[in-house]
Amino acid sequence: MGVELLFLLLPVAAFTGWLLGRRDAREAGEHQFSTLSSDYFKGLNFLLNEQPDKAIEVFIHMLEVDSDTVDTHFAVGNLFRRRGEVDRAIRIHQNLIARPTLRRQQREQALYELGMDYMRAGLLDRAEHLFQELVVESTSYRQQALRQLLDIYQQEKDWHKAIEIGQRLQGMGNGTISPIIAQFFCEQAEQALMLGERSEALRLVRRALAEDRNCVRASLLEGRIELETGAHKSAVRIFKRIEQQDASYLSEAIPLLQEAFLQQSRIGEMIAYLREILARHGGISIMLALAELIRQQQGDREAAVFVTNHMRGHPSVRGMERLISLKLLSSEGHARDDLLVLKDLTDKLLESKPVYCCSQCGYSGKTLSWQCPSCKQWNTTKPIHGIEGE
Repeated sequence: MGVELLFLLLPVAAFTGWLLGRRDAREAGEHQFSTLSSDYFKGLNFLLNEQPDKAIEVFIHMLEVDSDTVDTHFAVGNLFRRRGEVDRAIRIHQNLIARPTLRRQQREQALYELGMDYMRAGLLDRAEHLFQELVVESTSYRQQALRQLLDIYQQEKDWHKAIEIGQRLQGMGNGTISPIIAQFFCEQAEQALMLGERSEALRLVRRALAEDRNCVRASLLEGRIELETGAHKSAVRIFKRIEQQDASYLSEAIPLLQEAFLQQSRIGEMIAYLREILARHGGISIMLALAELIRQQQGDREAAVFVTNHMRGHPSVRGMERLISLKLLSSEGHARDDLLVLKDLTDKLLESKPVYCCSQCGYSGKTLSWQCPSCKQWNTTKPIHGIEGE
């Protein structure tokens, strides 16, 4: 049992003893006072013998729910929830709600806390029902209840309801929620694409961009749809937009952009564009794409010279791996054996390193997740930059 619970129980015990003593002296005789005092000292004995679980059961049983004790019930219930003892938290908050003497605001608080208990227990349908009730009946807890409903619908992947709740919050002055709503539209667009409904996906993507014109995910989806339907010029324009939206995601667009250029035999334009954005933003993915085009156009030697010159100012493991691969094409004997050892080393380094990292919680992985799998925040996971990344 944690120290936190003991520190909470001590004032609960003291308050209980004082309250019961005062009430007994005023309302009851010596016999009732003796009985209640016996219960009180029984609970105190549990507490002193480091049996706080039993102690708290006694104290909560003794405390009547009224204006003097309701805050204590809330404190104990919330502590139980934080400690993971959700069943006890639920029992306390249900007991509060059942009391007809509660003021309106106290009942709303009890409903909200019970909803949070159900959330912690994974009983999302029960939590949803309580939060919906608060949205309709409460003014003090309406916005908090809407946020919890938004969390529930995200967990259930009910993007239609999530959009509806997000827009309600947006109407209450929560302007920062627009980028999240855009992600919900993107989720719907992904589902439409899986069903082969390109026109519906395109409509949803454009709804996402209407919510957040800097939504990189929406641009990537829109560009992919245009690419798949043969609208290569439009795809190039859309992928180029990502530089203004968030240049840190350019590495995600480069392969798709390269395909769109190649489909139109615009190799020279692709090389010129890659040189421009490499000069403006750097990035190993841009450099490697450019090196491959140089290799195809001018040969292995020129590509190796280009990579070497870039590596002098921007060293990276991926760049080193590519340089070794190019050098292997023209190496023999012991030099080739040495290069193979180095390539094996760089390959193992790259295998063990994550590619993406969440700026909110530090979660890292090799797959881009628009919602962080750890902290559940949107738009916080980006490609890693530096010597081991971009």
